[in-house]
Amino acid sequence: MLALDRGLGYSGSMRIVRDHQFVRPENRGASVAIGNFDGVHLGHAHCIDLARGHEAPLGVLTFEPHPREFFNPDAPPFRLMNAEARANRLEKMGVEILYELPFNRTLSALDAEDFIREVVVEGLGLKHLVVGADFCFGKGRKGTTDMLRAFGARYGFDVTVVDLLNSGGVAVSSTAIRDALSSGDPRQARDMLGHWHRIEGPVIHGEKRGRTLGYPTANMSLDGLHVPKLGVYAVLVELRSGPYAGQYHGVASLGVRPMFNGQEPNLETFIFDFSGDIYGMDMSVGLVEFLRGEEKFDSLEALIAQMDRDSQMAREILAAL
Repeated sequence: MLALDRGLGYSGSMRIVRDHQFVRPENRGASVAIGNFDGVHLGHAHCIDLARGHEAPLGVLTFEPHPREFFNPDAPPFRLMNAEARANRLEKMGVEILYELPFNRTLSALDAEDFIREVVVEGLGLKHLVVGADFCFGKGRKGTTDMLRAFGARYGFDVTVVDLLNSGGVAVSSTAIRDALSSGDPRQARDMLGHWHRIEGPVIHGEKRGRTLGYPTANMSLDGLHVPKLGVYAVLVELRSGPYAGQYHGVASLGVRPMFNGQEPNLETFIFDFSGDIYGMDMSVGLVEFLRGEEKFDSLEALIAQMDRDSQMAREILAAL
């Protein structure tokens, strides 16, 4: 669980700071990895590992909303995870302080040196910065890693610049992970993430058609998230709270429900060998393998027969993990 300096929404061991101008003394002076951390992939994990030690608390400096959302709010959703899911994963990695700064008009207007002086030095008092080789900062993204090193020498903090990682000949990046998910290849995404891509959030009420088909499903919203290739997946399920907390196997349909003239994509998960009321509970669904695309069947009987085949195939895949 997570704790806040200024802000709301979390409680627990990792402290979250959301205002660089009002920072408690114990939350200053960290060694941090800087970036957007969308997906928290292997490259991010490597930067965090290099930020450990240095006689300073381990921190991450990131922004909310994602700068891309701020500058282009009408663009299609692209994020691999929301802010809460990102914070949960960073806490599991041992991050002690998450500097989750509001990306707004004021912050976006700071030029490169003003950002370093006002935020990094005067605001947060950071001791060590770890960034990727493609890191840019300040107004117009004019700040470079060479400039960052020069500012470090001027203002008294250390800088580590990390080369981009590769996986299977592909540079590890949030963009490459989105591409893998869009093509229906969650295993390639896993290789870059270091973990299964997960859709996380509360279980919401759906139209409850699955009950009548013998396949009651737990529904989750995809609002604000990148939508992987639509279709049916073998999935790993985690219920994170309540009487049913634990790990499960399942099969999930990610899509618009063409049999029932749906419009907005969502995720409907059938959890194997499970019975219980989990509405409102926090659930995490990991995409393991794409089984087939969305289809519109001639009858409900044909749909149910296919769901039977999907479930059997998913059970076999997940049993082999």
